[in-house]
Amino acid sequence: MARIATIDKKEELAPEFHNIYDAIAQSRGVVGGPFLALLHSPELAWRTAHLGSYVRFESSLDHKLIELTALAAARELDCKHEWAAHVNHAQKAGIPLETIQAIHQRKGPEHFSSDDAQIISYVRELLRSRRASETTFQALYGRLGERGLVELTATIGYYAMLACTLNAFDVFTAPAPDDLKI
Repeated sequence: MARIATIDKKEELAPEFHNIYDAIAQSRGVVGGPFLALLHSPELAWRTAHLGSYVRFESSLDHKLIELTALAAARELDCKHEWAAHVNHAQKAGIPLETIQAIHQRKGPEHFSSDDAQIISYVRELLRSRRASETTFQALYGRLGERGLVELTATIGYYAMLACTLNAFDVFTAPAPDDLKI
């Protein structure tokens, strides 16, 4: 159960914020997850949704790479909701179940393809030590270039922010498969 009241319906907001609720619903199909808490600050919720729309749907990064990043960040931060939501998104994006299971089990880089290991290592390094090793950084810089690496880093930050919100307020609306729960 959430630690604060969640905002589940538009009518729970002051009328001047109904347009924000509607915009979030339109962009995602539903108002759920972190927005149930973030809507206590409607302007923050709107700005978060706007950033999320760029990260998820407009970024120069490949969709599969975005989902891999979201999964790795959710697992590193033990965020039940983001993990559960992105297990489904990742499978739809073509990430093999074996890769998802390896992230879930926090397996080392040798258990991933070279490209996936670079992303997972970068996520883990940033979230564990707040820095990336020179080896990991240079490998991704060579692969993604400056824009791609900036967008990858911001994607990690975006999912970390959502995980902090969801974890702090114990908001959980997406169930994970029994064998992949955290």
